[in-house]
Amino acid sequence: MAALSYRPALREDVSAEDPARVRRLVESTGFFSAAEVDIAEELVLEALARGDAAGYFFCFASSGEDRLDAYACYGPIPCTASSYDLYWIAVRPQLQGLGLGRELSERVEQRVAQRGGTRLYADTSGRAQYEATRRFYEHCGYHRAAVLSDFYAPADDKIIYVKVLDSDRRRTDGRSHAGGHDLRSEG
Repeated sequence: MAALSYRPALREDVSAEDPARVRRLVESTGFFSAAEVDIAEELVLEALARGDAAGYFFCFASSGEDRLDAYACYGPIPCTASSYDLYWIAVRPQLQGLGLGRELSERVEQRVAQRGGTRLYADTSGRAQYEATRRFYEHCGYHRAAVLSDFYAPADDKIIYVKVLDSDRRRTDGRSHAGGHDLRSEG
C-alpha cells in the first residue's frame, strides 16, 4: 500500500451538507445499488435528526471544503454488550490504495474502543467485484467470521468479518470468547 500522499482533514461532527456529500461519494464508487446509496444517505440524515441517539457515528475525510474524499459510518449493534458494526467505509475511487481507508478504519477502531466496544464487524459481498474490499478488511486485521451463502442473491454470499479490539477478551460472566466459541471448560 502506498503511503498517504496528502493529509486530509478528519472530522466526526455531521453537518447539514453531509447527506448530499455522502450520496455523491458512495455513487462515485460504482459499487452500490441505488437502494444502497439511499441507505447511506439516510443514516447521515438520521444522525442529523437524532444525534447520538440514532446510534450512527461518522468519520469524514476531506481535502477541500466542499469535497468529501472518504467516510466511515459505524455504531453499536443493538442487544449486544460491546459489539459494533462498521456499516460503511467508502473512499473516492481516485484515492483508493493510498492508505485513506486504513486511516479511517483505525480511527473508527479507536472510537469504538473508547465507547467500550470490543468487537467490530464488517459485512461485504462475496461477488468477485468485492475481492479488493475483502483484501482490505484482511489487511486491516479483520478475520472472516462467517459466510452466509446466497444471502444477497443467488451466488452472492454475505461475508462477515470481525476484528477483536480488546486484548483481554474476558467477559464479566467468566467466559472467554475467541472466534465466537465459548472456551469455558465443561465440568
